[in-house]
Amino acid sequence: MAQKPPILMAGDTIGIVTLGSPREAEDINRNIAFLQGLGFNVVLGDNVYASSGFLAGTARQRASDLMNMYMNPEVKAILPTRGGTGVQGILPFLDYSFIAQNPKIISGYSDITILLNVLYELSEQITFHSLLLLDFRPTTPAYNFDQFFTATSTLLSPRIIENPTGMPALSLIGGNVTGPLVGGNLTSFVGTLGTPFDIDTRGKVLFLEDVHEPINTIYRYIEQLRVAGKFLDCLGIVMGECSDCPISYQKSYSDLINEEIVPLGKPLMTNVATGHGRYKAALPIGAVVNLNTYENTLTVLEPTVSVE
Repeated sequence: MAQKPPILMAGDTIGIVTLGSPREAEDINRNIAFLQGLGFNVVLGDNVYASSGFLAGTARQRASDLMNMYMNPEVKAILPTRGGTGVQGILPFLDYSFIAQNPKIISGYSDITILLNVLYELSEQITFHSLLLLDFRPTTPAYNFDQFFTATSTLLSPRIIENPTGMPALSLIGGNVTGPLVGGNLTSFVGTLGTPFDIDTRGKVLFLEDVHEPINTIYRYIEQLRVAGKFLDCLGIVMGECSDCPISYQKSYSDLINEEIVPLGKPLMTNVATGHGRYKAALPIGAVVNLNTYENTLTVLEPTVSVE
């Protein structure tokens, strides 16, 4: 069973890092001010504002910032400023044994999901497919904050992952399976196939989402995962949104799920509010969940943080 990081409390310190693509300093500072307004202290990585083309500094610099947050005993949670691209580059430079001995809340989505799953697999800690720093702003729906803080600041268990009102999750293939949850951004995972950081779906509930990719590209990525055995190995499948994914050749994301995922025969839930869409459910990577598509429920069966 994966380790649970210590619970996040008001007044705690949150470490801010940029692990992939850069963000504008003005935007970062605005989000930090909002976070401080919630009562948290903030520590910044040395390369938070770095920018070198589509990357925020070298891979070693970005990895060093993350390791410094794990080595800082004052830091209780880590928030990347954004995802983008480049997170895969930091993975060879992380000390997974040290991280395993010092689990902390780390949250994000998009390209950050590569890191979330690798930390679960190599450091055996629960991580959170949830908010990035960029989501800490006044226009973020209350649903997103409720999800994040329920997962990171309470011991609530069991916790049913419920979509916001008016956005029903849909179960397409019946089944009832229980296992650790893995997954996240489809595009990012395809980039790790065949590497030491390949996602392990064996005996797991797998969820996927994406953004801004045409449906023929999503088809290609799903086929890559299928041929790599990732669907064969998993217990069940949860499909999040494909936000702003344009229809290709009269095929929609829904068409693709019905034609490519449904025939796999695995318990299947779709339209889960997670990832790049407006609403973001907090899905704990590595936590044991129950996917019951007869009842149309996805339930986290254990607390995802601990009391020191």
